[in-house]
Amino acid sequence: MGSKFTHVFEPITIRGVDFKNRICLAPPSPNLASEEGYVTKDFVNFFRMFARGGACTLFVGNCSIDITECKDEAYQLNLISDNGILPLTWYADMAKEYSCHASLEINHNGENSAPEDVGAENRYSSSSFISATEANRAKRLGRDPIPCKEMTHEKIKETVEKYAMAAYRMKRAGMDIVMVHGGHGNLISQFMSPMYNKRTDEYGGSTENRARFAIEVCKSIREKCGENFVIEMRISGDEIAPEGMRVEETIEMLGYLKPYIDIAHVSAGIHSDFDMKYYRNWCQNFMMPRGFNVHYAEKIKKAHPDLLVNTVGSITSLELAEEIISSGKADFVSMMRPLLADPDMPRKYANNKPEDRRPCLRCDACTGHLFIPKPQYCAVNPMAFFSRDLTDGIVPKAPVKKKVAVVGGGPAGITALTTLVDRGHDVTLYEQSGALGGNVIGAAVPPFKLDCQDYLKWLVAQPGKTNAKVLLNTEATKELLDKENYDALIIAVGADPVFPDVLGVNKPHVSWAPDAECGKAPVGNDIVVVGAGSVGLEAAIEFKREGKNVTVIELLEEGPAMMALFKSAKMVAREFPTILANEKVPVKYGYELTEIKDDKVVCRMLATGETVEIPCDTVLIAIGMKSRIKAAHALRRCAPETEVHIVGDAVEVGNIYDAVHTGFQAALHL
Repeated sequence: MGSKFTHVFEPITIRGVDFKNRICLAPPSPNLASEEGYVTKDFVNFFRMFARGGACTLFVGNCSIDITECKDEAYQLNLISDNGILPLTWYADMAKEYSCHASLEINHNGENSAPEDVGAENRYSSSSFISATEANRAKRLGRDPIPCKEMTHEKIKETVEKYAMAAYRMKRAGMDIVMVHGGHGNLISQFMSPMYNKRTDEYGGSTENRARFAIEVCKSIREKCGENFVIEMRISGDEIAPEGMRVEETIEMLGYLKPYIDIAHVSAGIHSDFDMKYYRNWCQNFMMPRGFNVHYAEKIKKAHPDLLVNTVGSITSLELAEEIISSGKADFVSMMRPLLADPDMPRKYANNKPEDRRPCLRCDACTGHLFIPKPQYCAVNPMAFFSRDLTDGIVPKAPVKKKVAVVGGGPAGITALTTLVDRGHDVTLYEQSGALGGNVIGAAVPPFKLDCQDYLKWLVAQPGKTNAKVLLNTEATKELLDKENYDALIIAVGADPVFPDVLGVNKPHVSWAPDAECGKAPVGNDIVVVGAGSVGLEAAIEFKREGKNVTVIELLEEGPAMMALFKSAKMVAREFPTILANEKVPVKYGYELTEIKDDKVVCRMLATGETVEIPCDTVLIAIGMKSRIKAAHALRRCAPETEVHIVGDAVEVGNIYDAVHTGFQAALHL
């Protein structure tokens, strides 16, 4: 019997090519190509988990048609030479094992490559200009900005041929679908967009003329690859930038393009220009709505009902995917981060077990690795880290069954528990409080933290699916653990909030911000939040939306405070200033808390030394956390010393990524 997700799992045949369902892996950049830009065995094994999980098509992001001209990642595929064909066959053949289509997103990023990476003489675009990013780059490096070069007709012809040959090499390697990157401000969109294209010849001016380069690319691919080869073009449904192409013109543009493509893959925004200002439009964070770009796909599908449309952008579940396809908004759905969080999502839904899906946090741990560079891993799916080592994503059985204690029921402890059970060990988890989840409980309270709420629900359900023993309201003392004579021990006792050493901090109207959000502490109408990190700002937003008067004070000046926020919260940090301004929540930077009184806080302004009083009836502390390393050390000899591991915040305060991965790795090696 099939699943209830009938539209998601409906097959479709395009140009004689069969697609088993409508679920695509949106193109990641895994940083696993060789230095020469070729597929590696690690690359193949990374994508194997998605093929095995049930997606119909796998796309690889940002594959360069010529690395000497377009390079903006450390380890991206290079398609300029036939030498790459043999390694590509490893990827294509792997996908065929699972009735899945291997594909690539072929790209030339035009002016977006830095002169330092490709040389000033190799930076081309539709026109000659200095982009905002190049201007800022030059200032940062202490040099003059370098304009990109306008492509001559000869250079255009040469570049069209490079696109075609890239696709042809894919076909020779055994692939039957290509994604041509025509969005996000890359070269093709630099021709299509009036923001970049200032030409006065047949490639510039009218929308039809600006479509010419993309048409020539797709026509050339068709000539090289034949009729039984699917061409999908990625576009920005709306570039968002005021000077860019808006959705109405995109619809017109697709009218010229659709005779030459089979599928329009509709994203939004600009990739790298304007120093990532429009990043949020193609890679949304957890403060933004799900299905963020679907309305662009819907408008395009309505305008061009004869064109197949693929939509992408925070499609976090197959319930949402089913609604999109069943309502006619699109024909395919693409997702990257949700499939990285759970590559087996399609398989779980096909078996009518959607509750088993491991939810994506939209935390950007994966995309953050791109810029280090580091292979693209996932905060909640530690198996992605081991895709090269663990065959078929299976945790190996331990050679010797052990009696293991896990102390702490947060993400580190629960991950350790499930991994230990998979290893075949006898596991007991001790949790001092009455609930599993650790600090994720407080993090998931704000109504806008939907992804975190989904993750918490999934996380706390996992121990119940195992044969492990879970003891709530039980403190794991040295005496208790010694009595049980454990063979191994994983300590995941977490971290405690830091409170400032100021007069009045112990007053009853002072509490840790997440405790107040959880209802563990009273909250009045006039609140001062101490700390402008993500914990403090999320609390401020939540209580302001509840109708409270909220003021945030932060010791650091605004610049350093924002840098610290970016370090901890990544790209979602960009959301907070706008939201706080809209909600009318003042943030007082450079304010040092010196005393808490019954009806006010007293601060010193660092810039002037002036004393300032802010009236309030509630003070919420959010200045950071400190590891419970002393508590962890007290338990280190409750099992053979070499078999004791401290994980998560207990050893060093971090985030869910750090907790999950350290818990998994400790259990994997016991």
